[in-house]
Amino acid sequence: MPDAPPVLVTGAAGFIGFHLCRALLAQGRAVIGVDDLNAYYDVALKEARLRLLQAHAGFSFHRLDLGEGPATEALFTQARPGVVIHLAAQAGVRWSVEHPHAYIHSNLVAWANVLEGCRQTGVGHLLFASSSSVYGDSGSARLTEDDDAGHPVSLYAATKRSGELMGHAYADLHGLPVTAMRFFTVYGPWGRPDMALFLFTEKILAGEPIQVFNRGEMYRGFTYVDDAVAGVLALMDPPPAPDPSYDPRAPRASRSRAPFRAWNIGSDQPVKLLRLIELLEEALGVKAKMELRPMQLGDVVSTCADVSRLREERGVGPRVGIEEGVRRFVDWYRGHHG
Repeated sequence: MPDAPPVLVTGAAGFIGFHLCRALLAQGRAVIGVDDLNAYYDVALKEARLRLLQAHAGFSFHRLDLGEGPATEALFTQARPGVVIHLAAQAGVRWSVEHPHAYIHSNLVAWANVLEGCRQTGVGHLLFASSSSVYGDSGSARLTEDDDAGHPVSLYAATKRSGELMGHAYADLHGLPVTAMRFFTVYGPWGRPDMALFLFTEKILAGEPIQVFNRGEMYRGFTYVDDAVAGVLALMDPPPAPDPSYDPRAPRASRSRAPFRAWNIGSDQPVKLLRLIELLEEALGVKAKMELRPMQLGDVVSTCADVSRLREERGVGPRVGIEEGVRRFVDWYRGHHG
């Protein structure tokens, strides 16, 4: 798509951002990547992802902290993107308990700067990474976009839900089309070292015990990264429009008078944490040493997505099962780490 305006992807050196940039480049889109390469986890992994992206002629990169207002404004003025996909954020539910200010800076201040950049330069569609954590510890077997998202149990979740509300306000005030993407436990090759699959693999191969919280009685809709990227691509076009069926007297979370919509992107097949460990043991050929621990502060027992809307309206849904996904991750891990 040589004549299409560029797509600006923040968090381009991150896990989902890297895979998304590769998919966009494969479509022939020009991609402007932004990342601050912070040290929340191994910077060498981010740099390795970035090197692969920079091998493409259609990719350009800006190292930038989006929390810096003037620099972010200058980026938008120079780049003039048609679509912005904002994936940059301070991740990690548990880390937010001890490091709250990092989340305020990255997930709220930086997000406000991105919203302003989009408003001032007339961006046609802004998509951003929200999280399944906005649903809190609801107890629902499968979470729908209409389920309550008003009771977060971690600061990370609170910043993500706040981001959704800020996005809705800009959509309503300025007519900026905004899409919130609620990701559910994304995993796969080039994944984040702070997440369970990567952590468990590293420790099992080193002969070290793994910490299994809530004694393994936890369920997640583990979402393979290719399925997550397919969801993002499907939501890019068309952008949301005001919903004529919206009734303020009987509001629904999935409807709005503004050009704003929230979507689940995840797996609808819950997997018990102990089952994930079994699959990992099989793929590695090594038995895990487990330390069964109580529930951690800010965590939830279960998250699993209802993705019926995504399937019905955009024709995409999860395709890669957990068995295949774990094998693919282990193959990548062995190749990357020797």
